[in-house]
Amino acid sequence: MAINATLTGVPLSVFGTDYPTEDGTAVRDYIHVDDLALAHLLALDYLLKQRTSRAFNLGTGQGHSVHEVLEMVEQVSKIAVPHRAAERRLGDPPVLVADSQAAKQLLGWTPQRSSLREIVESAWLWHSRTHEMKTKATL
Repeated sequence: MAINATLTGVPLSVFGTDYPTEDGTAVRDYIHVDDLALAHLLALDYLLKQRTSRAFNLGTGQGHSVHEVLEMVEQVSKIAVPHRAAERRLGDPPVLVADSQAAKQLLGWTPQRSSLREIVESAWLWHSRTHEMKTKATL
């Protein structure tokens, strides 16, 4: 969403700036789409071999605040992210970080490309190319 705000100029709503976190914004665990895809492939293999399904938490076990994500998007894109503070959403916890030990033990999965910089760089590349193609298509 921060990348879309950067590309379109439409401000991003930051829901809650008064959480009991280091910078007041919510902390979440982000993983790269490639790591997510690999986990799904390993889960399918597990399902075929074990003949049973199971739910797995997927994440790095490390959280990043909304503010940290905005800063990283600005570093990668070299463009300020337009954003505005908004009220917290009902029920949103201050910190939500995954424990993916079961995925590691049973699937052999660990995130390989999920540093915040890698996630944002990859997302920026994809979104900026897509935005450029859409812009050219409308001309």
